[in-house]
Amino acid sequence: MVLAIVLGALSGAIGVLPLFLGLRMTRRVTDTSNLGHAGALMLGVLLSFVILFLGAIACVVLARDSAVPFVLAEAAVLVACAIGYGVYTFVRK
Repeated sequence: MVLAIVLGALSGAIGVLPLFLGLRMTRRVTDTSNLGHAGALMLGVLLSFVILFLGAIACVVLARDSAVPFVLAEAAVLVACAIGYGVYTFVRK
């Protein structure tokens, strides 16, 4: 169960990377760009969900009894990273 929690936390940390990359892309988007601000963010959210769901599906297929701790750790790390990033950007300004 500890391994499932650690792997879920790792998967959650990897799953938040597309969100951060989407935010970086919105800063570089010009007004005439085909990929607008919302498009970059939606692409980041989509890729993040794909990574999270693929990790959860792989856990269910490989070790069904460890799926709940894996998914909870995955979600907790994703939320913690998002909150940490929000607090960091708020304090930095």
